[in-house]
Amino acid sequence: MEVGFLVVLVTGGAGFIGSHLCEALLEQNHEVICLDNFFTGTRANLHKLMDFKNFEIMRHDVITPISIEADFIFNLACPASPIHYSTDPVQTVRTNVIGALNVLELARRLRIPVFQASTSEVYGDPEISPQKETYVGSVNPIGPRACYDEGKRCAETLFFDYRRQHGLDVRVGRIFNTYGPRMHPQDGRVVSNFIVQALNGEDITIYGDGSQTRAFCYVDDMVQALMKMMNLTEPLQTPVNLGNPSEITIGSLAETIVDMVGGNCAVRHLPLPVDDPKQRLPDASLAKQILDWEASTDLATGLDATIAYFRDLLGK
Repeated sequence: MEVGFLVVLVTGGAGFIGSHLCEALLEQNHEVICLDNFFTGTRANLHKLMDFKNFEIMRHDVITPISIEADFIFNLACPASPIHYSTDPVQTVRTNVIGALNVLELARRLRIPVFQASTSEVYGDPEISPQKETYVGSVNPIGPRACYDEGKRCAETLFFDYRRQHGLDVRVGRIFNTYGPRMHPQDGRVVSNFIVQALNGEDITIYGDGSQTRAFCYVDDMVQALMKMMNLTEPLQTPVNLGNPSEITIGSLAETIVDMVGGNCAVRHLPLPVDDPKQRLPDASLAKQILDWEASTDLATGLDATIAYFRDLLGK
């Protein structure tokens, strides 16, 4: 696909990653249509973008068919934190599956490329680490996380079936833990949880003993990866892991954030949630090979910017 100035539809564009992506697209002079039902996305995330004349907001839910003209679609629609997606698990499945079908049908009708924001959750509680794209995962299909995990897995199936059956140009990125400004303060994700608790002088809540590991990618790096996915000249034949292959334990992350925020917060351990993965680490070699991309923001730099955002948001 040869990329000039495009009309780009971003579903879930008012969310954390979506709003940063819209901003990056606008800065490259693309025309951007942000589609969101504002279940977890917020208009506050879009305030910086309202001065762009080539920006449009459409309140719409992807489970309803979409009729719009565009040159490229990013499908980021779906709550991504357990607190939000488990609030209405049936709706989460509908968003992942019916929403994906509606996006794919629009792309098929327009004959345009379409990107699916998949997730590292498709690997479930992995039995191997790091996780390569060829690993098929270890997922509980009837557990409390299944509405998201299996919903995203089904969406991947649909995307690659549309490629095989209709010749559609699909690009699927499996997004690993991403953090940065515009995270929702009550999304229940570990980075935002720890920062908000530390800023408020509350106990830091760690689920389990804190030995479980994650790898965190700063949002600016992730957006660069998404832009490179759009700019690919050849259709993808496989999903691609998008994440930072730098592993840290949850306990160490808590200590780092408390030290950066300041203060003397106690740690409170709570039971580990059902099916919570013990390790989550991407093998990002394929992204480097195909996209010439790798995460470059170190954790301290990214956390510093994220803490500054929450200080301002919370008036701390």
